[in-house]
Amino acid sequence: MKNQSDAADDLLLESALRQARDTRRLVIGAGCRRDINDVYTELFRDAPSMIVADENSFSVAGQDVYDALRRAGRKQYEPLVLKADGLYAEYSFVTQIQNALAANDAIPIAVGAGSINDLTKLAAHLCGRKYLSVATAASMDGYTAFGASITHEGSKQTFDCPAPLGVVADLDIIAAAPEGLNASGYADLLAKCPAGADWILADELGVDPIDAANWEMVQSRLRQWIADPAGVQNRDFAATRRLTLALMITGFAMQAACSSRPVSGAEHQFSHLWDMENHSYRGVTPSHGFKVGIGSLASIDLYEVLMASDIANLDIDSAIAAWPNKTDNESEIAELFPVHDLQRKALLESGIKHADGETLRSQLQMLKTNWPRIQDRLARHLIPRGQMHDMLQAAGCPVVSEQIGISPERLRASYLKAYHIRRRFTILDVIRRADLWNSALDQVFAS
Repeated sequence: MKNQSDAADDLLLESALRQARDTRRLVIGAGCRRDINDVYTELFRDAPSMIVADENSFSVAGQDVYDALRRAGRKQYEPLVLKADGLYAEYSFVTQIQNALAANDAIPIAVGAGSINDLTKLAAHLCGRKYLSVATAASMDGYTAFGASITHEGSKQTFDCPAPLGVVADLDIIAAAPEGLNASGYADLLAKCPAGADWILADELGVDPIDAANWEMVQSRLRQWIADPAGVQNRDFAATRRLTLALMITGFAMQAACSSRPVSGAEHQFSHLWDMENHSYRGVTPSHGFKVGIGSLASIDLYEVLMASDIANLDIDSAIAAWPNKTDNESEIAELFPVHDLQRKALLESGIKHADGETLRSQLQMLKTNWPRIQDRLARHLIPRGQMHDMLQAAGCPVVSEQIGISPERLRASYLKAYHIRRRFTILDVIRRADLWNSALDQVFAS
């Protein structure tokens, strides 16, 4: 019998599925990969299939999926099994999958975690096909998300493409995922807290109004979903199920919004920046979730400075005088990003959100006038920095930037770079607009 918490999760999942644009079926359960033909037939009838996996995901789940479809008499093309070594969400792999699909009429079945799912999602879209996803780890929220995050021409980009028509998440496989994968998903889930705070700021300053339904999907159960980080680390079945379901629901919010706004803010901008800089540590690229976890702590550090600031007495004229004009902004970007592709991306993104004097004054006036209400909303929403640190640590996530190979000096420099590479309005924009940048970072790094 389900407890009240599980029942509430299931009700929210039903609502999220009804609001989803693309996904029609989600199955989460132990051993469900072996029953995949039932889901496949419901969604695709007699269409032939082709598994897309890497060597590792094919070994742990892809072979079972292939065998289950074979026993059901399903027509299948030879699986496309990519080498695991060096595989990441980069456009050349999209092309490889796209070419394989172009040679047949198969529905692709993505068996794997983040990279396999995003690569197959975009390749399927480019071939004009739906696809089915088989999740092998609770490592991120992208399974059910609209769009694919792919590195292309040196820049991490989100390509518009539909979410899978169906997702099968086998908890036996997910609970046994390699060390760190589910912890990465936990960090990605916890990041919804600072991301939500960023949306509150954007809402209050008239930049990006909050959509109530998408907010409900992500934030209404977040505290319950993140309450057992040690359970994730210990591979507890209930904690694994809760994490998996939460990541699927937050993905549905992106699907409904056709945007990552409901789940992604400044913390993701740090991760995207380090992706664009091709950051690796000890020969390995840190996981998306681990980078986002460090970004979340960096974001919360700024929030704690903002919350302690005397915004009620903000000198708006002084802040406007300190605001860089368009030419100064472009010169700053050129200095920060000597690599042409990154510079071009930053010029585009930062240029779109760069405010003129009238807009800046309006935003700062709203911040100052409405600060008591804004401060109250943020205080009720945010998790204290120390508590977030302990939760990440209990789940097995890095909690200092050096653990993913980012020195304190590089982390400090990353704040300004992260500000420029995305047009999304976040805590970074508020701190910069209010002319608190240098003093805020001094406070963050003094501790």
